[in-house]
Amino acid sequence: MSRDSKEIHKSHNVTVLLYHIVFAIKYRRIVIDEDVDKVIREFCEEIELRYDIHFLIQSVPDYSVTKIVRTVKSILAREVFRQCPEVKKKL
Repeated sequence: MSRDSKEIHKSHNVTVLLYHIVFAIKYRRIVIDEDVDKVIREFCEEIELRYDIHFLIQSVPDYSVTKIVRTVKSILAREVFRQCPEVKKKL
């Protein structure tokens, strides 16, 4: 276990679940510039606070890996397209 991982204490349990998830971009065009990178970083921080999901993704057992990935991808995509509409045009 890495030194950075922390136990998550809930009312009836203590857990340490760590996932290494790679989000690959399926397009060969360059779509992530500095502005898009900033949006992604900011929303990852918000996701951490809202869903108790941390990057290197650490979560509580309430969420399956599938739910974590779906949650992260949908929120990030929606916000990137909203704040950086040029990305959708590139795709």
